[in-house]
Amino acid sequence: MSDCGDRQLPDAQSGSAWRRGLTRVLVRISREALQGAELDTILKGICDCLVTELPVPIASINLLDDPPTRFLRYVQSGELMLDASPIADGWPITRGVSGRCVRLGVPQLVNNVHLDPDYIVGNAEVNSEYLVPIRHGRRMHGVLNIESLHADFFDAEACMVFDAVADLVAGAIHFARMTEELQLVNHKLERLSLLDGLTGIANRRHFDAELQRHWLQLAAVRQPLALLMVDADAFKALNDSRGHLYGDECLRELARSCERMTGDDGVAARFGGEELALLMPGRALPAALAAAEALRAKVEALAMLHPASPVAACVTVSVGVAVLQPDPEAQPEQLIALADRALYAAKQQGRNRVCHAMPDA
Repeated sequence: MSDCGDRQLPDAQSGSAWRRGLTRVLVRISREALQGAELDTILKGICDCLVTELPVPIASINLLDDPPTRFLRYVQSGELMLDASPIADGWPITRGVSGRCVRLGVPQLVNNVHLDPDYIVGNAEVNSEYLVPIRHGRRMHGVLNIESLHADFFDAEACMVFDAVADLVAGAIHFARMTEELQLVNHKLERLSLLDGLTGIANRRHFDAELQRHWLQLAAVRQPLALLMVDADAFKALNDSRGHLYGDECLRELARSCERMTGDDGVAARFGGEELALLMPGRALPAALAAAEALRAKVEALAMLHPASPVAACVTVSVGVAVLQPDPEAQPEQLIALADRALYAAKQQGRNRVCHAMPDA
């Protein structure tokens, strides 16, 4: 028999003892809920608190999916441990006393677990248990489950304490889930803030940050950084002749082509207007020029009609290429200036072509 059987239950179960224990539990659970930790960490802290502050050998919290059909998360503490295997892959609410607690939506007091047809044995020493729905508003979060070695442990005073604890646990879970959801929303907003709304590729803000990051990283390992500046030829004439909706779709197609060209380590961004930029870390000039020519040919092969173009019957691009060995003492904007100079040369030489610029000696 476990040492839990030696607890002084009559004294511990007196009204004043329960109230003192409840006060300590409420304070500690409130602190746990305000820690801002992950939900599983908060739940483990709550279960630890229950078995430390109250005369219970096992405390567990089973969390539900939404809408409630299965228990998906399980946390427990205590001197005795329950077999958690039934919930390893999800425990349907059609099983066990926990499931019954969810289905009925009211606490379940089982003074003799051996006589309850729904009880699933978790530890042979357990004789009674009390289960309370963890509910916040209309949402059922799960079940608080307290196990005892004694058939007469859960009197009215004890049940009142665990009912109050379940209410506080519901608030802690609600707060933790709101925090998790807020973090997800913030992450999504941060990600969206780095994307161009029209094309779906990186925006100028993201490009600037990635340029700085790659510049410093490649400076440390003495690797080159290539930049391709891509401009849709006669794009204003395209919008004027075919309309902005058609022009936008062509720009989105150009962006997709650029993104496929960058690979896993590069960045394709909308630099401004109809101008796109491709950062290609580790590419020397021959590889950068080959990529630029492949991109130019790919765009031409898309055959997006451009009846107002002075260059061709379809949409074409001019590409300026620049490659530098990053220097941590220099500014990465010099790479932009060099690629922009190459792009200007490509336009001056008739468009639909690739040019590169070398740094001044």
